[in-house]
This record gives sequence, structure tokens and C-alpha cells, in this order.
Amino acid sequence: MSNSRRGRLPIVAIVGRPNVGKSAMFNRITGARIAVVDDQPGVTRDRNYHEAEWSGRSFVLVDTGGLLPTEIEGIAGLIRFQAETAIDEADAILFVVDRETGPTAVDMEIAALLRRSTKPIILAANKVDSERHELDTHEFHTLGLGEPSPVSALHGRGAGDLLDRLIAIIPEAEPETGEGVRVAFVGRPNVGKSSLVNRIVGQEVVIVDSVPGTTRDAIDTVLMHDDKRFVLVDTAGLRRRSKIVRGVEFYSSMRSLRGIERADVVVLVVDAVERIVAQDAHIAGFIEEAGKGLIVAFNKWDLIEKDNSTAGEYVTHASDVLPFARYAPVIHISALSGQRVSKVLTLAAEVDEQTAMRIPTSRVNETIMAAVEYRPPAGGRRVNILYATQTGTRPPTFVVFTNDIRAVDNTYRRYLANQLRREYGFVGTPIRIYVRKRR
Repeated sequence: MSNSRRGRLPIVAIVGRPNVGKSAMFNRITGARIAVVDDQPGVTRDRNYHEAEWSGRSFVLVDTGGLLPTEIEGIAGLIRFQAETAIDEADAILFVVDRETGPTAVDMEIAALLRRSTKPIILAANKVDSERHELDTHEFHTLGLGEPSPVSALHGRGAGDLLDRLIAIIPEAEPETGEGVRVAFVGRPNVGKSSLVNRIVGQEVVIVDSVPGTTRDAIDTVLMHDDKRFVLVDTAGLRRRSKIVRGVEFYSSMRSLRGIERADVVVLVVDAVERIVAQDAHIAGFIEEAGKGLIVAFNKWDLIEKDNSTAGEYVTHASDVLPFARYAPVIHISALSGQRVSKVLTLAAEVDEQTAMRIPTSRVNETIMAAVEYRPPAGGRRVNILYATQTGTRPPTFVVFTNDIRAVDNTYRRYLANQLRREYGFVGTPIRIYVRKRR
């Protein structure tokens, strides 16, 4: 969403403790109905992005899960990580509090966390459904974040004044910078990630310079390869969460995950001797959920006894162990000897192009309708798929309109995605297909 090579809109992160109405605020501002609105805390775990516009200014709004600053383990810890990542990449923060409950101890903790971020902050007191409720918002001055904006996400009351304040503090959209393809190298410890990056930098490319990354203690290497600009991001090894202790290793893992979030293409480096293990599959799942281009690189290929079928067996193994990412190309390399290392960036450039590919609506409909005719959705009554269109890239995102959402289930969406791949490629990139009801 924030890829600088396509220009960058300012980003606003909505944060707050669980159950204060963040998702309702997200839906109200964007006019969308993407974020889930539910009374149960913790429903929103991942970040939802959507473009919004007010008074001729466009920006990206990010909805996050309920933030519990003291939690770093389990689901609450993952939600905290997602929220902190959104804060880290945001240009401004919309801190939502609940007028009905008043400021709580968790609100105070979040306020302290936000003040350390140095980002401009607007405090939104939600659930102010009438003028007399506005008196209740004054107690939020104790949070030390300035004047709260009274608003009702449910009814829209005060939304215009809130947005006027918001666009006054966000920067103008940035033009395209031509940063290059951002490639992150991830994997378990000791699989050869740093050796691979060093081999690429040392022999196969001309270094332009090294610049500090946006994440702490990370160095992004900027270089040219085949007349194309790349930014290489080396990351710390990712171990199983149960093996990660608090302290330096925990935060190194968080920075590695942020490296994935910031990437255009991710190279999952696997030890060819050990093949793909459960932790590799877990990391691949995170990459797929993040919507990033994916390459599986079997390193230490020089240590493998091979015959004419060995390479194919490894491709089959990857397909079997990572069934959700069968679209990912597989490459066999040796960082030690340099075998096929030069092809890693060439392949990354190809995958990056696939993640940015856009198909004309007429062709999308031709492909989807042919797929439906060959294999209609299962349903108790006649199910019609009326229309399909591509709505986004990175990853390629499609919306299918039908008269029966339930009939177009996950299995059928995978079938449609496979037909799109058969027709257009989409090598190395996940595909998102959403279903909307239209009568």
C-alpha cells in the first residue's frame, strides 16, 4: 500500500484499546465496509488498509487490532506487533477512546506509547452521540494529547470536523522516487541468509551505497543489477515463537517481521540439507498473509548428492509442504560457491513485475466467466457470478460480484485464482479474491 515506487500517500493509523470503535471509525471515514465491527475484543488482528479522501486530499487509513501495551506473548502480542508496525509506518495517528468509559489505565499506557513515537496525534473521543455527551470528553485531557475531537463513528456526528483536523497535520503525497525493488531475505537461523546477501553484493552486482534502514539496527544495501535498482534487506533468523526469549532476540524477531512487511519480494532461504521444516512453513505463511512476492531458495545446494531428478524432487517437496504457496518459484543455490546466486535478483525482478500486473476488466471477466461455465459454484439454487474486476495490485486483488456469497466459498475462490494464474501467470505472488453480493 505504501510502496514508494508508485508514489506514496500519507498513512494514518487508527489505534486504541479493544472495543472502542476503531473499526467503525475506519468504515465511517473510508466509506467502506471492510473492517469487521464486533463487540468481542480482538476481532481485528491484522491491519486493514483503505484509501480515503477528504477535501481533495487522499490518504491511506490503517485499522489495527485492539492494543494492549503490556502484552507481548500469544495472540495479544501479535496484535500489539501489528499495531506497533502500523504506528511505525504512519505519518499521523488517530487515537480512539471511548466516551462512555472515560480514560482508562490502558488508555494512559497507549498515550505514553504514542508520545514516544513523535508522530502527530489526534485524539478522537468516540460514541459522542449527542451534544450533551460532549461534556464527557473533557476528562480525556488527562491523557496529555491535546483537545479531544468528539465524534460518533456510528452516526457520523463530528466526523467532518475530525477529518478537517486530520488533513491539516498529514503531509502531502510523495511523488514516485524510483527506490527500486525491495527484496528481504528471511529464514531460520544459520540457513545462510547473510552469506547469500554478501555473495550477491560482493560478486554479482555493483554496490551503489549503504543507507540506514527504517527499522532499528538494520542496514539496507542499495545496488544495481541488470540495469535495475534493488534494495536488499538482510534479517535476523526467525525461530519458533516458543524458543524466543524476551529482550534482544525478541526485538530482532520483530524487526525481521517488519523487514517482510517493508519488502516487495521476500526470498525464503531454506537449508537444502534439512529441507523445509515446520518453522519454514510458518514463515512462508506470514509472507503469504502479508501479500508479498515469494521465492523459495534452497541454499547449500553444493552439499546435496544429486542426479537428474533431484531438483524436481525439491520442487515437488516445496509444493507438498507449502500448498498455500505453490505459486512461489523455487531456486537451488549455494551462497558458498556462488551457484545460481546471480539468478536470485533476476527472479526477484520478475516476481515484482507479477505482483504489480494489472489485467483489463474485460479480460478478467472473460477468464472468470469461462471458469464459471466450466465449473459452476455449488449451491442449492441457481448461483450467478455477474461481474469480476481487478481492484488492486501488490498483491493482485479481484472482486467478484454474485447473487449468493455463500456459494463462492474458499475452495471456489482458490479455483478462480488458479484459473487466473493459468491465463496470466502471476508467478510468485499471492492473489486475493473478495466476493460481494449484487442482486
